[in-house]
Amino acid sequence: MATFVDRVELQVAGGAGGHGAASIRREKFKPLAGPDGANGGRGGDVILEVDSSTTTLLTYHHKPHQRATSGGFGKGDLRHGARGEDLVLSVPDGTVVTAQDGTVLADLVGIGTRFVAARGGSGGLGNAALASTKRKAPGFALLGEPGQERSLVLELKSVADVALVGYPSAGKSSLIAAMSAARPKIADYPFTTLVPNLGVVEAGQYRYTVADVPGLIPGASLGKGLGLDFLRHIERCHVLVHVLDAAALESDRDPLTDLAIIEEELATYAGSLDEEAGARVPLMERPTVIVLNKTDLPDGTEMAEMVHERLAEREVPVLDVSAISHKGLRELSFVLGELVDRARTELPEPEPAPIVLTPTAVDAEDFRVVTEQFDGATAYRVQGDKPERWVRQTDFANDEAVGFLADRLARLGVEDDLLKAGAVAGSTVLIGPGDDAVVFDWEPTMVGGAELLGRRGTDRRMEDHHRPTRDEKREQQRARTEARMNRIAAMEAERRDGHWADPTVDDETR
Repeated sequence: MATFVDRVELQVAGGAGGHGAASIRREKFKPLAGPDGANGGRGGDVILEVDSSTTTLLTYHHKPHQRATSGGFGKGDLRHGARGEDLVLSVPDGTVVTAQDGTVLADLVGIGTRFVAARGGSGGLGNAALASTKRKAPGFALLGEPGQERSLVLELKSVADVALVGYPSAGKSSLIAAMSAARPKIADYPFTTLVPNLGVVEAGQYRYTVADVPGLIPGASLGKGLGLDFLRHIERCHVLVHVLDAAALESDRDPLTDLAIIEEELATYAGSLDEEAGARVPLMERPTVIVLNKTDLPDGTEMAEMVHERLAEREVPVLDVSAISHKGLRELSFVLGELVDRARTELPEPEPAPIVLTPTAVDAEDFRVVTEQFDGATAYRVQGDKPERWVRQTDFANDEAVGFLADRLARLGVEDDLLKAGAVAGSTVLIGPGDDAVVFDWEPTMVGGAELLGRRGTDRRMEDHHRPTRDEKREQQRARTEARMNRIAAMEAERRDGHWADPTVDDETR
């Protein structure tokens, strides 16, 4: 069973906002004392936070779906819904967050660094918030919005000062175990180390971390062996240490050949890295130390003497060490400490993250109407943040809420643009993206007497302030009386003729 995972795909979703409440306050002698429905609570956010006690992404390998708590529903008596709790996910230091398309969203370095991975939805407004001078008692409330959903990729890049690189079985695990308190798995076969190991080294006034990167082989930069799975762990180091096996058992291997192959793989990998805006020295230009390991063995001592002169031409520190006898380890620890300390002082001062503001452009359109084919016919899709949000907030089971939505869309100009686009009564109109759009048959005007109304909450019939005169009232009464007497006379004439009693007589022939 895996205990170390440095790459996972994570599905996150913010909590949904709570629905608003439609409620009417009731008091003594006032059964309808006004709206008192409160707003729904906002949904919780999903937050990634760097935690010093977390060293792997294993938790999210087993639980790749994470959702924050939804907001509470609004209630009567102006009791607002509770806000959903944020879901804080602990990640290791050095975690890079990217979208599915490869866009880097966040580089989480430093204990306590946070990134909002998915925002919670806004709560719906209650009818108390929707009341106005023209709509004194709304019989509806707005629904809460769903939380943001995202599919993310988390990659861990170890944050270490020194990276030990080299062929499998070169003695890197033994070296880090001898220099620090780390206890990696050590055996006499290749690829014993399957996960990076970190150790803390203290040498005098120096204190730094060392990463034992799993063994590299030719083609590692192209994904062979453990290749790309662990090459990312050397990107953040200050110093590279090439651990060379001076007593390799293979006849076709020697320290010079191993070093050339590993440097070629590192150069290939470094060329594929995205440039980090002046934050770090290029990988191949960082301080380097060459370590000839296993020099406690006779074959190792002889090989070290043979290649020492050639390696010294590189003008980098070359040390003979033995992880078993601890030969040269003290000197190595101080050399690395000095190089790390020098690299740290050369780092630029960290700048606070800039506050990025993305205001909406003054001339940005609130929506647009596009035509497309839908079930073999021309359909009209309304796209825009406002219309889509309003549709999500509408309770389509409530006629008054649907009317409120129609008013909002009309004020925004959606109906005018549909007419300009060629829509007619009965045309298919979609609001929203993709298959989640709301589909309906469009009617340019509302029916059922609404065409007689003016603004919502007004009635043109109530705006006629003409009072009829006494003569006009008498004439209207005389006309009503005359019409009623004429109907009575006609019914009496039919009764006398016996028309009602004779079913054989047809009205059409009389």
